[in-house]
Amino acid sequence: MPDGTIRGLRRLLALALVLGATLAGGYLAVVGYHQSRHLSVGEIRMSVSPGHRGALDVYVPLVDWGARFEAIRLPVRVRVDLQTVNRPLATSLARGESLNVAQVRAETRDALADYLKRLIALTVLCAAALGLLTAFAIRSRVPRLRWTISLATLTAVGIGVAMVVLLPPRGPIKDPQYYAHGPDIPRALEALEAARRTSGNLDQELDAQLVGLARLVLNPGRRPSLAGQPTVTVASDLHNNTFGLGVLEGAADGGPVLFAGDLTDRGSPLETAVVRRTVRLGHPFVFVSGNHDSDFLSHELATAGAIVLTRQGRLLPKGGHGPMVVRVAGLRVAGYDDPFERHSSDSFKDHYDNAPDPTQQSAFAAWLTPLLDKVDVVMVHEPALIEPALKTLAPDHPIVFVVGHTHSAALDHHGDVTVINGGSVGAGGTGNLTEHTDIGIARFVFSVKPSFQPLAADLITIDPGTGSSSARRTRLDSVGSDAG
Repeated sequence: MPDGTIRGLRRLLALALVLGATLAGGYLAVVGYHQSRHLSVGEIRMSVSPGHRGALDVYVPLVDWGARFEAIRLPVRVRVDLQTVNRPLATSLARGESLNVAQVRAETRDALADYLKRLIALTVLCAAALGLLTAFAIRSRVPRLRWTISLATLTAVGIGVAMVVLLPPRGPIKDPQYYAHGPDIPRALEALEAARRTSGNLDQELDAQLVGLARLVLNPGRRPSLAGQPTVTVASDLHNNTFGLGVLEGAADGGPVLFAGDLTDRGSPLETAVVRRTVRLGHPFVFVSGNHDSDFLSHELATAGAIVLTRQGRLLPKGGHGPMVVRVAGLRVAGYDDPFERHSSDSFKDHYDNAPDPTQQSAFAAWLTPLLDKVDVVMVHEPALIEPALKTLAPDHPIVFVVGHTHSAALDHHGDVTVINGGSVGAGGTGNLTEHTDIGIARFVFSVKPSFQPLAADLITIDPGTGSSSARRTRLDSVGSDAG
């Protein structure tokens, strides 16, 4: 090989070594530098974790709760961890005093700005230092030292410029995603806690979370543990999408399943054969029909061993009806079959206009009234069917309604009345190709001794396109009714 070629390769190798050393020096500074700062709410720790989708994370390790803002363009995650809590402030929040959110934001912004400035400066210095050291270390083998020095210097400056432009959060910091990783999130789905809020509601959400944190710090023993408490899985709207069966099986984990309708699209014999195995996913599998189900499907499920509930009582495998209220995991459960359920005698015809009218709503209210003292859970597919009854409902004990139909996870909890909608476990069904719908499912935690008491509800969603999942736990008991 000619001497000129050898010298050229040596120069390229030397430049590559200097470039690699410069980048490595900057990377080590980014991952290694962190800073702590005392604010009015407590002590925060700021750090950067490369290799993630750009985001600003505000995290509270004490309660395993965080908020993520996608406001950073560099592929790094800037973390602000609340390490300690100002106890006097927590005490004042627990007594109902307000939090100066604007002040906390200003303090956090200033602390973060100072940290980022120091981080950028340190990164440039470390990158340049390691690059220049490498350049001098190999200078005897490279005739032109100025090339390697220039490369190290320019690369370090380039890193600094990129960080100045891309690292600080730009624009309004809004639309947070809330998350958690604690044992209270269903392990079968390994979900993150997520919820969308507008910037106008963010102050209220921060207030609520800090009040909950204050209660926990002041008297942690008041918030009962959910470990060992009975749990049921809530699902609906599979719409014959068998992909959702694996999600349902993982969430149920051999426990009871309350399925609030629309297991199929038409309730036809072919569809029934496909989804009949859902009966084995719950022990027991409790079902009420939806507007996409049929009388044929209900009888098939009852024959296969499911508990099929109707307004006349439990549907028996050989026809007829049994008790109006059944026992499931200690719960007293009743169900109301959908008024628009399809019929085999009518070739499973779709009613299309399936919004319940006042007569149907009144019929449901009349059915519910004598059952109020006898049930803990009522299963109904269509939320609109129960709306008038909810407005006048005044039970003397907790009661939970399990609904579906909307394909959107939702939780409504006021006093002794809770309405749980798990969303669509089938992501809207196999025919839903134009509208993006997440896979949705819920889990309901409760106690039955000395009497029925709802404790918590988990709403879990999964993006069928990316596989990313999210969940939110809401405490339903009177002591720990805050979200989280």
